[in-house]
Amino acid sequence: MDRVPALEEPLKKLLGGPTAKVMAEHLDLHTVGDLLHHYPRRYEERGQLTKLAELPLDEDVTVVAQVADARVHTFNGGRGQRLEITITDGSGRLQLVFFGRGIHKPHKELLPGSRAMFAGKVSMFNRRMQLAHPTYAKLGADAAEGDDAVDIDSWAGALIPIYPACKGLESWKIAKAVDAVLPSAQEAVDPLPEALREGRGFVPLPEALLKVHRPHTKADIEDARQRLKWDEAFVLQVALARRRHADGQLPAVARRPAPGGLLDAFDAKLPFTLTEGQEKVSKEIFDDLATEHPMHRLLQGEVGSGKTMVALRAMLAVVDSGGQAAMLAPTEVLAQQHHRSITEMMGELAEGGLLGGSEQGTKVVLLTGSMGMPARRQALLDLVTGEAGLVIGTHALIEDKVQFHDLGLVVVDEQHRFGVEQRDALRGKGKQPPHLLVMTATPIPRTVAMTVFGDLETSVLDQLPAGRSPIASHVVPAQDKPHFLARAWERVREEVDKGHQAYVVCPRIGDDEEEAKTAKGKKKAEEAETADKRPPLAVIETAGQLAKGPLQGLRVEILHGRMQPDDKDAVMRRFGAGEVDVLVATTVIEVGVNVPNATAMVIMDADRFGVSQLHQLRGRVGRGSAPGLCLLVTDMPEASPARARLNAVAATLDGFELSRIDLEQRREGDVLGQAQSGVRSSLRMLTVIDDEEVIAAAREEAVSVVAADPDLVRLPGLRTALDALLDKDREQYLDKG
Repeated sequence: MDRVPALEEPLKKLLGGPTAKVMAEHLDLHTVGDLLHHYPRRYEERGQLTKLAELPLDEDVTVVAQVADARVHTFNGGRGQRLEITITDGSGRLQLVFFGRGIHKPHKELLPGSRAMFAGKVSMFNRRMQLAHPTYAKLGADAAEGDDAVDIDSWAGALIPIYPACKGLESWKIAKAVDAVLPSAQEAVDPLPEALREGRGFVPLPEALLKVHRPHTKADIEDARQRLKWDEAFVLQVALARRRHADGQLPAVARRPAPGGLLDAFDAKLPFTLTEGQEKVSKEIFDDLATEHPMHRLLQGEVGSGKTMVALRAMLAVVDSGGQAAMLAPTEVLAQQHHRSITEMMGELAEGGLLGGSEQGTKVVLLTGSMGMPARRQALLDLVTGEAGLVIGTHALIEDKVQFHDLGLVVVDEQHRFGVEQRDALRGKGKQPPHLLVMTATPIPRTVAMTVFGDLETSVLDQLPAGRSPIASHVVPAQDKPHFLARAWERVREEVDKGHQAYVVCPRIGDDEEEAKTAKGKKKAEEAETADKRPPLAVIETAGQLAKGPLQGLRVEILHGRMQPDDKDAVMRRFGAGEVDVLVATTVIEVGVNVPNATAMVIMDADRFGVSQLHQLRGRVGRGSAPGLCLLVTDMPEASPARARLNAVAATLDGFELSRIDLEQRREGDVLGQAQSGVRSSLRMLTVIDDEEVIAAAREEAVSVVAADPDLVRLPGLRTALDALLDKDREQYLDKG
C-alpha cells in the first residue's frame, strides 16, 4: 500500500507535546496531513478590518481592531481592579474587560493606537457588547517577539487566514503550526487522475494546499477551494461507487410474488385503492426484489403517507416466493403497534396454519425483549422452521439465538434509530444477503447526505392517502405571551369536547432519583452554556399540574420509557379505545403510534427537540378525517435560532424541506462514520446542500473510473487517499451500509 510518510508524521514531533495534545483532543488533528487539511474558515484583509458592528452574540469570534482607549477602574472600596479597553474598526466599537491580576499584561501592551487580533466570546453587559478576558496577538509593527506575536508581513501579503479554533489554541497559534508543516505539502500525493484534473483545469494538490493556507489574492482562495471541494466529493464518490459495484456482484435470491398467492389475496381484501404514489413505489421495490443482487432502497414517505402498507406488500411478496421477511422497529411500543395493525390488516391471512386461518396465509409473530419465555420460545421455533413468514420485532431480533429458515427481506423502520452494526447483524442472518428496505419519515442529516451522494436508491411517497387530514402547526411563545399558552389548553379542551383526544409531549420523565443522577453531569455542562435555563419540563409533574389546573376534569394519563412494557401497552390500548382524553408522554410516541381520533398535540419546551423529532411527533395527529393541530410551546426569545427552527417546522409539512433546514443547521455528521450528531464531519470544504452540482459531477466521474478499474490498480494516488479516508472502522461501516 502506498504511504505518504511526510504527511503521516505525528504532530507532536514537529509542534511539541502540549500543542499536539490540544490539537488531538479538541480538533481531532493527529498528523501533518490532518493539519494541512484543517482549512481556514475565512480570511481577514489587512486594512479592511472585521466589522465590529456585526458581531454575533454568544459566539467565539476573532477580530482585528485598533485600541481607542484604556482605563483602570477600582471597585469594592479599592480592593478590586477592572481594566476596560475600547477597540474600534471604524464601523463600531467594542469593550474588552480584564479583572484582577489579569489586567497587568494587557494594560502594559494594549496602548491606544496599537493594533491586534482579539479572540473571545461576545457577551452583553449593561446593554453593551463586550469580550471578557479575550486572548490577543499584536500585529505588524506593534508585534513584540514572543509566543503570541503575529508578524503579518511574513505572511506575504494581505490575507490573514482565520482558522476554526478552540479554547487554548487560538487561530493565530494554529496559523504558526501550519507554517511549520506547510513545506510537507509538496509531498502530498494527488488523488485525482491526471486526465480528470487537467480536463477540469484544477491546480495540483500541493499548490492548492499552499494557496488555501497562504493566499496572496482572492483568486488563490477560489482556485484552492474549487480543487479541494472536488477532492472531497470525488474520493467519497469513489468509495461509494466501489461499494455499489461490490454490492452488484453479491448474489441474492430473486423474490417474485406467486400469481394467486398471498399478495393477491391481500390486495383483493383491501377496503381502499392504493394511491398513485404507493403503486409507483411498490413497482420500484418489486423490480428490485426480482433481481439477483440485494436491494438497498430508502423509502422516504411523509408521516402518514402509507409507508407501512407499501412495506407490508413487499414483505408479502417475499413470503409468496418462499422466503421470510423481518421488520425491525426501534421501540417495543412501535413493534407492538406494527404487529397489531399488520395482523388487523391481514385478517385471516395472518393466521396461516391456525384454525380459521386462510390457506394462503402465513403466521405473523412478534419478538421483543420483554416477552415471557413460553411465547418467546414459540416465536423462535416458528422462525427457524419457516412456519412464520413475517416477524416484527425490536433489537431482540438481532440476538444470536434468533435463526431464520430463509430470510429474504429486512425492513428497517425509522433507520436513524439503529446503528449500522445492528442492521448488519440482522442482514447476516440470511443464507445469502437479504434485500434491505429502509423507511423514514424525515431523513436525518446523514441520510440526506447519503441520498445526495446517491448511495441508496430512493423512493419517495409524497401523497397523503384519501381521508388523511392536514395538520396546522403554530408556535406558542409562552414567555412573551402567557395568554397564548392559556389559549392552547382551551383548544385542547375544545377538541376533547368534540369527542377527540390529545397528546402533551415533554422532554423529560421526571420525579426520579436515578434521572437526577444522570442529569447531574449533563447539567454541569449545560450550566456553563445556559446559566439562566431551567431544567426541561417533565411528564410526571406536568401531568399532575394539568390534571389539577387547566385540564381539570379530563381523563389524563402518562406514558414514558421507564414504565413496565405491560403497563405501557395497557395505556396505549386505553388511549386507542378512547378511554383516555389526554396522554402526557415522552418521545416514546414519536414513531408509528396510530390513534386516528387524536387530533391535538401540545409539545412543551419544543426548542429542546430536533427538527426531525418535531416532524415525527406532529405526525401522530391528523391521522383520521378530522384536521390535526400541533402547538409548539417555547420560552425562547423571538430572535433566537431556536425560535427560527420552530418557525420553520410550523411553516412546512414537507419532510425533505425540513431535513434540508436540519442539515444546514447541523452539518451532515460524519458522512462515512457513526457521528450522526453533526459534531464531526468528514467534509471540511464541501457542504452537501450548496455543492450538490459538484457532488453529482464527481459521482459521474467516480462511476466511470470504478467501472474501468474497480481495484484502482492504475491509480495509486487515489488508493492512498481512499485509505486515509476509510480507516478500518469506516471501511467496515461503508461495507455494512
